Order: sequence, then structure tokens, then C-alpha cells
Amino acid sequence: MNKEELVKEIASKTQISQKSTSEVVGALLDTIQKTVSKGKKVTLVGFGSFEGRKRAARTGRNPQTGKEIKIAAKTVPAFAASKKFKELVK
Repeated sequence: MNKEELVKEIASKTQISQKSTSEVVGALLDTIQKTVSKGKKVTLVGFGSFEGRKRAARTGRNPQTGKEIKIAAKTVPAFAASKKFKELVK
């Protein structure tokens, strides 16, 4: 399911126009991205949590040459599903 399909599904369930639903979904995603980028955690009870996770610096290999390369430390976005969500997916 892509964003457009998600908007259509939500609009049909809530009886709200697709335009308004699209704006709400866009605002939700934008807020989650900005909050996580500031180093804060977003928790949606019954769904899951979005947060930034630190990756340590490490040594990798160039697959073409086999030469070792250094990979810098960085923070990446991560999602952890709630227990309820995990049970639904089983």
C-alpha cells in the first residue's frame, strides 16, 4: 500500500475528503520526521515507536575491490512495532 492508497482507505473509513485526509497524513508524517530528526522519540500506543538510533563507526569492504573502507558513525531512523502490532502480523 502506498501513500495514495492509504489516503483513500482512511478517507473512505472516516467520511472525510481525500484532500483533507492527504493533508492530515502529510502533516503526521512531517511531524514524525521532524521530531525524530531532533533526537526525540514518537510513540503511538498500540502501533509502535519511531526514534533515531546511533550506529557506531565500523570497517567495511568495497565489494568490487575487496579493499577495506571506514564507515563513519551516524544516526538512522528506526521503527519498533508494539506488542499488539506484532501479534496481528503473526
